[in-house]
Amino acid sequence: MNKLSFREKIGYSVGAVGLDLSYGMFYSYLSIFLTNALGISPLFLLVLAPLARLWDGINDPMIGMVVDRTNTKFGKYRPWLLGGVVLNAIVLCLLFNNIGFASGSVGLYIYVAVLYVAWGMTNTLADIPYWSMIPSFASEEKDRNLLSTLARAFSGLGQGIITIFTPIAVAYLGGAAGSKLDSMGSDTLRVGFGKWSIIAAAALVFFVFISVFSIKERNSITPNNTGSFKDAIKTLKQNDQLLIFMLFATISNTGFYMTSGISSYYFDSVQGDLTLQSTFNLMGTVGSVLSLLVIPVCSKFMTNRTTYKLSLSLAAGGYTAMALTGYFFGGNVIALGIFFAIASIGTGSMFVNQTVMLADVVDYGEFKLGRRNQSLTFSMKGFLQKLAYTVQSIIMYSAFSLTGFDGNLAQQAPAAKSAISFLMFIIPPVLILISLAVFSRKYKIYGEFKQEILDAVANNKK
Repeated sequence: MNKLSFREKIGYSVGAVGLDLSYGMFYSYLSIFLTNALGISPLFLLVLAPLARLWDGINDPMIGMVVDRTNTKFGKYRPWLLGGVVLNAIVLCLLFNNIGFASGSVGLYIYVAVLYVAWGMTNTLADIPYWSMIPSFASEEKDRNLLSTLARAFSGLGQGIITIFTPIAVAYLGGAAGSKLDSMGSDTLRVGFGKWSIIAAAALVFFVFISVFSIKERNSITPNNTGSFKDAIKTLKQNDQLLIFMLFATISNTGFYMTSGISSYYFDSVQGDLTLQSTFNLMGTVGSVLSLLVIPVCSKFMTNRTTYKLSLSLAAGGYTAMALTGYFFGGNVIALGIFFAIASIGTGSMFVNQTVMLADVVDYGEFKLGRRNQSLTFSMKGFLQKLAYTVQSIIMYSAFSLTGFDGNLAQQAPAAKSAISFLMFIIPPVLILISLAVFSRKYKIYGEFKQEILDAVANNKK
């Protein structure tokens, strides 16, 4: 197998910066934009999120199946990656820019619903081919770890850009007095988020184009079978380790998304200044950067399985310390940030490990079923992220609806503030610990069995 050059490794990884700019805008700030800037009802979003995921449950495997069958002169993955990011950038801009619908109108709600679903579809078009390339680039665990770590590093950079600079950028671009988001009305929020989304969308296209034209595809196998969508779903169901992976990854990722999604509400409604989130997220980004050292260091004396357990333990410990700070020590932003950095070391390493594990799941599928459904399997990565976000949304919007949260109010009711704090501090560590228990008991691709799988796959390529 040809080795990847340094240029290809970096070029491939740079694309993750762009993808995470879009992820960050959608997962971290869309909720507060819709409720506080556009006045969309939390109850409407409570219904919209699971309906969108029902469609994704059909759409994502279909796209994965189509990508698996693609064979062009430009490659298997790159044509879809190019088209997907351009469409996703357009949808991102439209989603954060109301093109003229009146507040509270039926037209505005339909506009939001259509674009909400469209973002998921266009994101899938880019996400599946991007991450599906990893098993084609590298078959050895060491190489997969390195490539996954590099991609995660640039992914964290993109996420860091969004989480650190969005509160400040929106305040500045929206013309807020003193550059503080707590002084902004809904009109200023709309302007600020609208301009910032255009900048993020342009950067998304720029970074992914660098990725596409820096890499050369290799070892991309087009399946001989041309089964139906029903066959694709059957294949996914037969891969028991993929289902286990989906379960524990969805649970832990929901904990992560809970923090990223509710923190803007916490600093805006409970702390009274959303710009404090920039300090909080800056320290979390430092933790994410440090997380990139976990696998290279731990792999010298730990298995991937033990490293993953360590990652979840760090995340649970950091979130627990955040809870103690938030409830008993006044929620000091520096203290919260320090413990968030510890949690981010765990979650950052967790995501790298999950990418490596999904590559192993592809091999397991070939070992067990005799079919290497690479893109179809990797389509589940994007789907589980959206599924985790949906679970987070259901929990969050249910709490908002029950406690009387209203994005149009300058001050939220005490019950709403209490619910926000509970979601911020209690839910994440509980979910991380549940995920750790499921992983420890049910995931079996490790040790001698994993080596048996790798040997069998290697023999199939001879």
